[in-house]
Amino acid sequence: MPDSPSPELDHLIAGYRRFREQGWTPKLERWRELGEGQHPKVMIIACSDSRVDPAQIFDTDPGEMFVVRNVAAMVPPFETAPGLHGVSAALEFAVQVLKVREIVVLGHGMCGGCQAALSQNLQGSEPGHGGFIANWIALLDEARGPVVAQYGTTGREAERAMEHAGVRTSLANLRTFPCVAQKEERGSLRLTGAFFAISDGVLHVMDETTGAFAPVV
Repeated sequence: MPDSPSPELDHLIAGYRRFREQGWTPKLERWRELGEGQHPKVMIIACSDSRVDPAQIFDTDPGEMFVVRNVAAMVPPFETAPGLHGVSAALEFAVQVLKVREIVVLGHGMCGGCQAALSQNLQGSEPGHGGFIANWIALLDEARGPVVAQYGTTGREAERAMEHAGVRTSLANLRTFPCVAQKEERGSLRLTGAFFAISDGVLHVMDETTGAFAPVV
């Protein structure tokens, strides 16, 4: 006899039933269109943090955004070395196959990955016990220096600076991909940095010239 569903799975199934009533049935025409394929115009690169759901923040319908989520919303630099390059594969698919017109890197407040990069306080050293995380957030090593020099390693001001620096780092790494750089130069692709402050629910957008973030009003 199979085990009874866990409370966590029960919660998900209850949500699925609400979706069938409120999200599927009223929008059958839209779902039929999506059954023929997807044509999103925007790619969102966001953090895996459970508090930062791009679909909720931007109030979008299914099929409008191609979303990639990982620790700290990071994009690694372009490289062709052997390995499993999940973010790079998703980026290539979005740019070359789906032909998105906009890529938004969405950082957020109270980001655990950025806090770990800032403090460099990680427990464990083996993969599965800290090693995977340490290797991933090493993408922020270069950005960490200027933040620490100005703000130190603790406090909300330092954390916010590190979170902003993470967005800038991912944008810079995006531009190391030839397909991205070429399309941006031709004007068929735009890159945007954004930041969602969980504490007050305010979205900030980065000024490409100054690198500063300003709230959306």
